[in-house]
Amino acid sequence: MSTLTTASTTDIKDSILDAIGGTPLVRLSRIGAGLTPQLVAKVESLNPGGSIKDRIAVALIDAAERDGLLRPGGTIVEPTSGNTGTGLAIAARLKGYQVIAVMPDKMSREKIDLLRAYGAKVVVCPTNVEPESPESYYSVSDRLAAEIPGAFKPNQYRNPANPAAHYATTGPELWTQSGGRITHLVIGVGTGGTITGTARYLKQRNPELVVVGADPVGSIYAAPTAEDVKGYLVEGVGEDFWPATFDPSVVDRWVRVSDRDSFLTTRRLAMTEGILAGGSGGMALHAALEVAAGIDDPKALVAVILPDGGRSYLSKIYSDAWMTEYGFLERSGEESVGDVLLRKHDDTIPALVTVRTDQPVRNAVALLHEHRVSQLPVVSAHDDQAVVGSIGERGVLKHAVSDPDVLDAAIVDVMEPPFPAVSAGDPVRDAVELLSGDRQALLVTLDGRPTGIVTRADLLEALAR
Repeated sequence: MSTLTTASTTDIKDSILDAIGGTPLVRLSRIGAGLTPQLVAKVESLNPGGSIKDRIAVALIDAAERDGLLRPGGTIVEPTSGNTGTGLAIAARLKGYQVIAVMPDKMSREKIDLLRAYGAKVVVCPTNVEPESPESYYSVSDRLAAEIPGAFKPNQYRNPANPAAHYATTGPELWTQSGGRITHLVIGVGTGGTITGTARYLKQRNPELVVVGADPVGSIYAAPTAEDVKGYLVEGVGEDFWPATFDPSVVDRWVRVSDRDSFLTTRRLAMTEGILAGGSGGMALHAALEVAAGIDDPKALVAVILPDGGRSYLSKIYSDAWMTEYGFLERSGEESVGDVLLRKHDDTIPALVTVRTDQPVRNAVALLHEHRVSQLPVVSAHDDQAVVGSIGERGVLKHAVSDPDVLDAAIVDVMEPPFPAVSAGDPVRDAVELLSGDRQALLVTLDGRPTGIVTRADLLEALAR
């Protein structure tokens, strides 16, 4: 008979919250091939909630409990690009709170679905409004926090617990993992909490450390003039105002990065290093590669933080159709999807029939019947050019089986992912390849704006011609 032996110690976490932090520092030897300094990345997608924001979520709640601002059964209301909301939702599940995440409408569908999976309520607001607008996600979160009894708004943009969390965890981890050899730190700046807290800790250990802020083109931080502050597509980074949690004095240098360079670098990272990161990580990495290319010292160590993973962006950055729609990938060919759309156009039927996220499902059903179509694009309630999903007869019927009241539900609650998108100038053969699985239609765009729908039958008829 064999005798089983057991270890004298165990390593069992009391809860998933104890698994936050301690993320690895990984050498990027392939994408950094040919560089003189070493290039390493801190992979924050390995936190339980999939992002670096898990660190501050727990710190924000702990501080609120300590200060008596959050009481048992309370509601947490937070404006977020998704990741902080996810971290708060995870902690709230364990601590007995409700979470309302208020998000700008440029965020991916995957982020919204993830928040709901953790039990959070999601309120979507327009992106292209001023921060002071009553419609902005900042203002809406203020209103909800004031109206809901027992509500508390952690406000990651003003809460000192945000940078303090990185001073206490991210900075020390980087110092220990690098053996104190880190010479350059590159971080994308959003609320400014990560770069502020991490840089303050590391500069105390090494005053010669060079801290680089990566900023999307269109953000206020590194914009040459006020006219350069405008919309951009990379999520969770950059701002159109200066948060109180950001200390600009910690930044020694800025690097501005375009959406195109951010997204292409993000995809390149997945293909060369096997690291599926989000667009803000690709943006920071592009800046880190630029910084590293200008360093001649082989003893230098350039560290970049990859804030989150790429699974929340599969329908965007990692979708060829989405990348093509916005001009980040190009297709070539002769037969045009736009020609197919023109041939099927009927003056008695609008070229593009859409429904809004805030409309009831019964409105969509009425339009489906009126125009004798089986599916419709869903646009933002605040921007009829922003296609955020789709709705069809098959999906509505599926929901109706389990919920007889589905006709009175908001379309945003039952919509499916957007149709794959093609440019009007794309070749028909390439468009056909996008219609895999159950997808029967494509959204046609002209200069990045939705202009019509072509179906599988339309494209096959064009090929037959």
